[in-house]
Parts: sequence; C-alpha cells; structure tokens
Amino acid sequence: MPPVTQPPQRADHALQQVPAILQSTILVVDDQEAHVHLLERLLQDAGYHNVSTTTDPQQVRALHRAHHYDLILLDLQMPELDGFGVMAQLLEDLGSTPLPVIALTAQPAHKLRALQAGARDFINKPFEFVEVELRIHHVLEMHLLHKQLEAQNRDLERLVQERTAALEESEARYRSLTELAADWYWEQNEAGTLTRMSGPIQELFSLPGLAETGSNRWNAEERQILQDNIEARRTFLDLLVHCHRPDGSQQQFRVSGEPIFDRTCRFVGYRGLGVEDRAYR
Repeated sequence: MPPVTQPPQRADHALQQVPAILQSTILVVDDQEAHVHLLERLLQDAGYHNVSTTTDPQQVRALHRAHHYDLILLDLQMPELDGFGVMAQLLEDLGSTPLPVIALTAQPAHKLRALQAGARDFINKPFEFVEVELRIHHVLEMHLLHKQLEAQNRDLERLVQERTAALEESEARYRSLTELAADWYWEQNEAGTLTRMSGPIQELFSLPGLAETGSNRWNAEERQILQDNIEARRTFLDLLVHCHRPDGSQQQFRVSGEPIFDRTCRFVGYRGLGVEDRAYR
C-alpha cells in the first residue's frame, strides 16, 4: 500500500475557491480507510461542504443514482470490483454523459487506461495537497460551466418555443382578421403554388395551379398587371381590377399583396387580399 501523505498547511498561493464550486457534491471511494479519511480532511480544509465517502465499490452505482454527485474520487485498485468496473457500471447509467470521475492511482500504466475508460482526470498516490486541490477544482469548474451551459440552452429552447407559439398565435389572429375584413385572401409558396385561398382567386389569376375557368370575366390588362407585380415580388396596394357580372354590370375590387421573406431574407411566398368596392357602379 502506498504511504499516506499527511496534508500540509495551505499555501499562500492556494486557490480562491468559487462559492458555487464549494457546494458541489463529492463522493470519495477507496477501500483503504486511511485514504478515505485523508481525502475527506483535504476536501473539508479546502472548503468543500458536501463530501460523502464509502469503502465499498459495490455501493457506488446505487449512491450515484440516488445523489447524482458532481464528482467521484475513485480508487482504481480495489478488491472484488475495481475502479474500472465501477466506471463501466456508471457508464451504463449515464450513456453519453461524461463521467464525473477523477481516478486515484499509484500505477502510471493505469492513468492512460483510466482516461480512455472515461475518467475526467487522475490524482497520483501518495497524495499531494496542491495537486489534489488543483485537479479537483479544475474538474468541478468544468462541470459547473457545463451545467450552466445546459441550463442556458434549456432556457433558450423554452424561450424559442414560447416565442414560436406566440408568433403562431399572432399569425392565426392576423389571418382570421384578414379573412374577416377581406372578400378574398390568398397565400402562395415560393414556387407560386397556392397554399391557402378564399374567394374568386381561381378565375382571376393566371398562375401555376390555377384554373382558367371564368377568367374572361376579368379585365385582361388588369389581370396581367396583377400577375406582373406578383412575379416581380413587388408589394402593391389597392390595385384596381374589374369583373363583369352575368347581367352585364361590373364589379370593382381593390387588391393588395406583398412578398413573404423568412428571417434570412429568403423569399418564401406571397400573400394578398381583395375587397369589393361596393360603392362602385
């Protein structure tokens, strides 16, 4: 068994610990009671408040399931179940989540193997206070930053979902009010195919996907101006178009339309509405 190094007095240049890091939950796992007590004392002297210990590697998996430790200090050489076996069990539970493990070893050959098995870092035996504190601080700092980033991503995802829902609700209200205020309404995708329509659109436009039935009731020159505006992706307001009724009288409509662009300014379609000018005779 490697000799146990007694913890020295804290050096003047010791780390200034971040309060959030000192609240981290830590589990010390070593079959040697002396090592467990030494690490527990080192951690307490460094200001860590939530330190648990066990000399039974068979308990680690259940303990981590119950407490979700921020860091596990794990001895690699233990009887019945060594540290590599413990890491294999933890990986079965964590999947792709990084192992919160610092390996404890006196064997140089085990260091690379431990890192390949998923350990975040290693601490040499016999323990040196400065090395123990530095390595623990570094791993916990990275763990804390990772948790903060995950929380920010969750907040951002929730905000995007809320904004998307609000936008969809606003768009639904806009469409509803538009359709109520207009005699007819249409939307097209970027290919010119109608995706939404109401009113006499099919007989007015000469566009892809639209029938020509009844189109001769409409003023051909006005229809062409309307189509030219749409094909040029121009915004237009109150464009006049006239239509002959079966009795020979005329109807006048005011037609407005605008191109639709996404957030990257890519053209994604067109929409417009028409209102009958009922005062026209």
